[in-house]
Amino acid sequence: MIIAENIHKKYGDVEILKGVNLHIKKGEVIAIVGPSGAGKTTLLQILGTLDKPQKEYDFNLVVNGTTIQKLSDKQISAFRNQHIGFIFQFHQLLPEFTAIENVCIPAFIAKKGKVETEKKAKELLAFLGLSHRENHKPNELSGGEQQRVAVARALINDPSVILADEPSGNLDSASAQNLHELFFKLRDSFGQTFVIVTHNEELANMADRKLVMKDGIIVDSL
Repeated sequence: MIIAENIHKKYGDVEILKGVNLHIKKGEVIAIVGPSGAGKTTLLQILGTLDKPQKEYDFNLVVNGTTIQKLSDKQISAFRNQHIGFIFQFHQLLPEFTAIENVCIPAFIAKKGKVETEKKAKELLAFLGLSHRENHKPNELSGGEQQRVAVARALINDPSVILADEPSGNLDSASAQNLHELFFKLRDSFGQTFVIVTHNEELANMADRKLVMKDGIIVDSL
């Protein structure tokens, strides 16, 4: 599902990633852990095609059978919209739109029809227990509800990979536990692959594998 080989990244003179290698199978839930500054979020952004590895290194990045470095920027944007879903610590919902409108946005970007998109959004919100909140704006939702709307938004285009960056870091413990259990329910129901950057040890220990990063490389796989 994901193959990343010899991934380097620098910002100025600071080397953030120093030759990361990882292989992730379809349907796996992978947790990436490590201290702040280890390069976890940078790696996640590169796996999600939001950022690019250093060109001067002979790297390889394959996501869902597609070799990313062979794509143009326009092709990468289209690939990301279709194949990758993102869940962030701060849900990044647009405050002027309702829950269902927020969920629909990636599908509209992909030029999917309004009727089929809204039908799919309603189904996702129902699956996540939010049918009664679909017409509420973010400021009318609890933190846990906002994060579940963000999960629905990540799923709307049926992506093969879900990338989550500290998804429960802004939630109370009960909401965090519910979100963690939801990831595994989603994997079992829809077969998506999850890559989760987290400081939450409970979530990390629930994953199929835990990758430990330190100083820009993966130092252990548990």
